[in-house]
Amino acid sequence: MELRHLRYFVVVAEEQHFTRAAQRLHMAQPPLSQAIRQLEAELGVELLHRSTRHVGLTDAGRAYLAQAREILASVDTAADRARRVAAGLVGHLTISCVGSATYSLLPELSRRLDDALPGVDFSFRGELLAPDQARALGEGAIDIALTRPPITDLGVTTHLLRRDRLVVALPELHPLAARTQVTSRALRGVDLIVHSAGRRSVMYDVVLQVLRDAGVEPRIRHEVGETSTLITLVAGGLGAAIVPESVRALQLAGVVYRPLVRPAAHLDLVLAHRTDRHDAHLSRAVQVIRDATAATAH
Repeated sequence: MELRHLRYFVVVAEEQHFTRAAQRLHMAQPPLSQAIRQLEAELGVELLHRSTRHVGLTDAGRAYLAQAREILASVDTAADRARRVAAGLVGHLTISCVGSATYSLLPELSRRLDDALPGVDFSFRGELLAPDQARALGEGAIDIALTRPPITDLGVTTHLLRRDRLVVALPELHPLAARTQVTSRALRGVDLIVHSAGRRSVMYDVVLQVLRDAGVEPRIRHEVGETSTLITLVAGGLGAAIVPESVRALQLAGVVYRPLVRPAAHLDLVLAHRTDRHDAHLSRAVQVIRDATAATAH
């Protein structure tokens, strides 16, 4: 049975006249009548009563009309969804963020993504360390990562979102808090709170490298897994921390931030996704995030 024959039958049943139905379908009457005859032959039942002036439904025709309308509506719905999927307007995406992006970008990004792609269902996972994000991307547990280099997986595509300068988070009563900026050498002998080395945090390696380049051996007192915990411990007076400037978005009483200078250091934030992913809704979400990040950078 051809789907077009179903449509022809529905129009004839609604018009109750072959001529009017043919006009509505923009076709000649003989092919229309032949198509309905073919449909009846395939079904083995008579669907229409015919006269020179009128077409009416048989009992079988009335029953078939209800089902035909449901089938056509279902096909139209499926076609509309297919078009929306192809356009990237529907789907599901899981987006993860490192700690600093969780606080500085996620609130604005979640709003922009919802506005731009209301048909896409988004899930967000914050406070993930870069190695955990890399593993989750590879396993397909997340679709997009706002993460820190280096990215060693050749199957991952990255886009630079911004370059964060490093700052020092200090307890507000710490002696260094009175300064307008802090040098790396000034952190010699200062208790430090860092992201966990055991979980292979990118920030752990960055902090050690920055200080050792300045001839300072870090005095690490606490290792934590989450940025929120790190800043909470700084607020509690347990030590200082070197963090991306975007962590300033996490405002806690008892914490002050000072630029890290001599040497000044930066840390990139990138968007990462699997290179073999060509989903339209993923591509649209990536562009929304890149545009939003570019807008907030100016």
